[in-house]
Amino acid sequence: MPVEPLSQKEIEAHLSELPGWSLAGDRLTRSYRLGSHIAAAAMVVHIAQVQDELDHHSDLTLGYRSVELSVNTHSVGGAVTGLDVELARRVAALAPAHGAD
Repeated sequence: MPVEPLSQKEIEAHLSELPGWSLAGDRLTRSYRLGSHIAAAAMVVHIAQVQDELDHHSDLTLGYRSVELSVNTHSVGGAVTGLDVELARRVAALAPAHGAD
């Protein structure tokens, strides 16, 4: 199934369902705060598992008590696609289990 860039209107509609996520340039982004460095590291591992399942990977940054993601689809020239939205949805769903806000 080919991956196509989303329109600005489509991106905005998806973002309305993804609290805390935003569009920064041509990337979906989100920062999470966690209770400890270990909790943040565990969340990074969980996100990495999801990314491997989707075969779609974000820029993922582990901080002392934070996790930051930034994602777009390189195969369509760095545009936002449904793959990016699906990754964001999956991360948003797993974040509460890690105590992320």
